[in-house]
Amino acid sequence: MHFIEWYPLGYGVAFKVTGRLYETQTKYQRLEIYQTEGFGKLLVLDGTVQLVELGENSYHEPLVHPVMLSHPNPRRVLVIGGGDGGTLREVLKHESVEKATMVEIDDGVVEASLLYLDVAKDLLERLIKKEEPRAELIIGDGVEYMRNSKEKFDVIIVDSTDPVGPAKLLFSEDFYRDAYNALGERGLYVTQAGSVYLFTNELLDAYRNMKKVFDRVYYFSFPVIGYASPWSFLVGVKGDIDFTRVDLERAKGLDLTYYDPERHETLFQMPRYVRELIEKEE
Repeated sequence: MHFIEWYPLGYGVAFKVTGRLYETQTKYQRLEIYQTEGFGKLLVLDGTVQLVELGENSYHEPLVHPVMLSHPNPRRVLVIGGGDGGTLREVLKHESVEKATMVEIDDGVVEASLLYLDVAKDLLERLIKKEEPRAELIIGDGVEYMRNSKEKFDVIIVDSTDPVGPAKLLFSEDFYRDAYNALGERGLYVTQAGSVYLFTNELLDAYRNMKKVFDRVYYFSFPVIGYASPWSFLVGVKGDIDFTRVDLERAKGLDLTYYDPERHETLFQMPRYVRELIEKEE
């Protein structure tokens, strides 16, 4: 028995599974959880792989720690999406964080993650009971929250589904402008941006929109277990922060498996044709 996520052009990512543990139609999407043969449980939304328990850090670490270590003092952090709790878990590893807010539109993802996934069970339980002193969970629309936010954040992290379909709003110029306004005088914004090879056009579209808003935009990639890797990420900068440098002293206190702060420069390696396409947008 197997689960396959099909990408464009007939490319697929497959897992051997021993059974489906849970399936439901939430208000927003079809949610499934499978038991895989070698990677723990698998979370699937509308047929797309979100994570596997053994390897989810290969996504959450590069999404979170490069921006957190590049910012000189990330005290207030906003996470859009990330209902499984993995992104917020990584954010809270940073002692500088005084308050982190997670805005997840689908409470069904939070509930299923709490019941079935060994990703951030304890954290999700504390959030639901409002017993986590440094973080809060808001069930709501991230686009609306960003548009109406009166708070200022040091780092904004968007942990969304792929930049296609309903999630395209999270990759729009209007959303980026709202995010820019929600950052303080110096801030960083990061989002995943899809498969480098198979969603190249979506990556370029997002990069183009971010360039219209942010002071500087960086792109990088990372091999993520369960995705059609390499996987792309985009970083928008407000102010004078240099995303090519990270604080290695602060990094010493982090328990990391995949992202290596001492080799931060390797993030920026992109296939030549992708680099040339992006540079045409400069």
